[in-house]
Amino acid sequence: MRTAKVVGWFVWMLCAAGWTALAAVAEPGSPVAGAPDAPAYLFSTFREPEQDGLRFVYSWDGHHWSNVPGVFLRPTVGGRILRDPSVCRGPDGTWHVVWTSAWRGDRGFGYARSRDLVHWEDQRFIPAMEHEPETVNVWAPELFYDAPRDRFIIVWASTIPGRFPDHLEPRTNNHRLYYTTTRDFREFTPTRLFWDPGYSVIDAQIVFTDPGYVLVHKDNTRPERRLRVAFGDSPLGPWRDISPHLTEPFTEGPSALKIGEDWIIYHEAYRLREYRALKTRDFRSFRDATREMTFPKPMKHGTAFRVTRADVERVLRAGAGAGP
Repeated sequence: MRTAKVVGWFVWMLCAAGWTALAAVAEPGSPVAGAPDAPAYLFSTFREPEQDGLRFVYSWDGHHWSNVPGVFLRPTVGGRILRDPSVCRGPDGTWHVVWTSAWRGDRGFGYARSRDLVHWEDQRFIPAMEHEPETVNVWAPELFYDAPRDRFIIVWASTIPGRFPDHLEPRTNNHRLYYTTTRDFREFTPTRLFWDPGYSVIDAQIVFTDPGYVLVHKDNTRPERRLRVAFGDSPLGPWRDISPHLTEPFTEGPSALKIGEDWIIYHEAYRLREYRALKTRDFRSFRDATREMTFPKPMKHGTAFRVTRADVERVLRAGAGAGP
């Protein structure tokens, strides 16, 4: 009888320990187990002051985010930093990433590709503004796959001193949006002006809303420096119906992700060093959803995108032995 009690106590302790460990790793909104193709979410990001490579945070529900340990791509091109990574999957399953490769001086941006989000290759510098020798910078390139035309659109912000009225902007910080398109990341269409809204603009993301498109962006003028949206019938514009300002000053890096009926616009309140979120269903009315979210620190802006549970588990396994 005594032996049976000891064995029973031992089994109970094992079960309790197992449930305790399971509770420690389970994320809010996450089932203990799920189908490999169940939806999950990743967010490409980076850290300051390191700017040393591509990192990820992950979520099972798009509301509660946690760090993936490790650096998945270290920059070797341009100014050899990595900021503002934008990740997009092509129709053949290949993942592509573009990023800001320097604060100043580079007349282009970084690029690499991957089949599994873990192993990145073909790292290159894309000299998209080489034809404009006075270009001060190339910031926050953003990828958008234009499915009806089977092409990628890449949009970024650059300052060319004297090209547009400065108003209250420093001459070297008066941005407009430019773009190029590609089908294979080998051949690119000539760079063109994407949008001049009459104010300095950065951090633009094209969103397909079916029907139509929305351009989420940062009005970078002084003293504004906060988010707005505009509307168009094409991913290249023209853009119209510019909204009032949606966020408080010193916010940037918007990334929109649709979950259920809601669009969530994640964004960075950079002076407060925290992440925030808006929710909308029509990009006309918005509500602050920050209290519904949890974000890790430190976290800098990039792109939120949908993946599968298997994708998240793969990057977590790869990052587990890589350190913080």
